[in-house]
Amino acid sequence: MNAVALHCLPSGITEAGRLANRLGWPLHEIAIHKFPDEEIRVTVGPAAPTIVIYASLDRPNDKLIAILFAAEALRRAGARRLVLVAPYLCYMRQDAAFNPGEAISQRAVGRLLAATVERVITVDAHLHRTAEIAAVFPGIAADNLSAMPAIADVLAGIDPATVAAGPDAESRPWVSDLAARLGLEFVVGRKTRSSDRSVAIDFDDWAAIAGRPVLLVDDIVSSGGTLTSAAKTLRAAGASAIDAVVTHALFPPGMADEFARAGIRSMRSTSSVPHPTNAIPLDAVLAAALRSELT
Repeated sequence: MNAVALHCLPSGITEAGRLANRLGWPLHEIAIHKFPDEEIRVTVGPAAPTIVIYASLDRPNDKLIAILFAAEALRRAGARRLVLVAPYLCYMRQDAAFNPGEAISQRAVGRLLAATVERVITVDAHLHRTAEIAAVFPGIAADNLSAMPAIADVLAGIDPATVAAGPDAESRPWVSDLAARLGLEFVVGRKTRSSDRSVAIDFDDWAAIAGRPVLLVDDIVSSGGTLTSAAKTLRAAGASAIDAVVTHALFPPGMADEFARAGIRSMRSTSSVPHPTNAIPLDAVLAAALRSELT
């Protein structure tokens, strides 16, 4: 019996397959059958002492139930340690009750997963007021990996005149890290939000932008409002070209035309969520974190 086996939800079979090949581990797809009333039946492959479950948690609700059911089946089959690899981690935005009666989804999902697995590995988790990923998962190991090394590898050789730009203060950790790796200057915008889809972005240092190519950097793009607003401001500031790179592409593929109209020449994302813009594999980053499971 192999000491470690990789299991994955159907949506992650391509990414999990590359990871399994890199690590030399067997891969088993978790089978999911949906009944007419929307209940599901989950069937897992052979167990091993340590099981790594690959499940990126975009469109998360059914996936969370599938992970819970898969964990039950794998434990009963003899698995002693379960590790969840969720390159995109859902429900991290709501880390506080902003209005009376609201659920704190980050806390609820964190406790659910902490009761199900021994370790969670994610990438660029969308944390705001939570300082460390460990606070989300009480009592278990948790890793919040950075996608910036993988992004920097793909962007090596970028025009050194490029200015890296983060659309808001929350993007500063990512844009500053990537700029340092690529030897670029960077700027960070100020965001004023009036709704989920309506935001205004401004940059203080327009002189640093005028006549230069700009690389927009962010962790997550969902509605696309922040990115399009930032691009329009950068274009008004005189950017000669605007390209964008994000860790998690959650926006509908049809938004490509809207991004182009805002002035974004190209959009690249990591493989954290399957998407037509995927151009940056996270295999090496995830494999490096998982090799400790062999010891």
